[in-house]
Amino acid sequence: MLCLGRIIACLRTLSAERLGALGHFPRRSTSTGRGKEILLNVHGEANGGADLKERAKMTDTEADHFVQRLRSLMDGIAALPMPTVAAIEGYALGGGLELALACDLRVAASSATLGLIETTRGLFPGAGGTQRLTRCIGIGRAKELIFTGRQIDGQEAFSVGLVNHTVPQNEKGDAAYQRALALAEEIVPRAPIAVKMGKMAINKGSEVDINSGMVIERLCYAQNIPTRDRQEGMAAFIEKRPPKFIGK
Repeated sequence: MLCLGRIIACLRTLSAERLGALGHFPRRSTSTGRGKEILLNVHGEANGGADLKERAKMTDTEADHFVQRLRSLMDGIAALPMPTVAAIEGYALGGGLELALACDLRVAASSATLGLIETTRGLFPGAGGTQRLTRCIGIGRAKELIFTGRQIDGQEAFSVGLVNHTVPQNEKGDAAYQRALALAEEIVPRAPIAVKMGKMAINKGSEVDINSGMVIERLCYAQNIPTRDRQEGMAAFIEKRPPKFIGK
């Protein structure tokens, strides 16, 4: 399992310098074995979003270039072939929430604070927030949260479908991370190629009409048919034993 949480957690804001350090985000798994799940930890005040003090000093051209780089980072996360899980312990505002939205799954502490607050600063979400929030919670709710710049807690985020799970915060302040870890560990035993193809079919299919989506599903399914893991899954079922998937 690949954990990026401690890398992300060291960032208090998404500045140009720190963005540069993250700009070469891996788009493919470097593992030669089974697929890896990524845990992305948006923790406490660690990711409140972009550094507005820095951006206030940028020229229009510099600001546009910065947002393009930020958008590229989010797209890189969204394009990863393995499942990604965001754990939100505290603040995930602006770019911090856009980062979490780029992940497949999200877990938040009930006391966490989430929001796309850009309109309160004369901006609007420009790193995928308008598109990913809409696809996550629907047009009406996305418009309300973006238009108002409202901040909501983890429990409300769960009720509107923004996060998959919400948990009470613990004394260590890592309740969401622990729940995200448990969720990832539930995914780990599954056939990596099947999970990867399932993710691809969902992501690509959600962007087109249902008939085109069915074609995408068929093409993804066809890639899974010749795998050794599919044969292992069938054999394990017949032999009444747990399967041993190898990612091939």
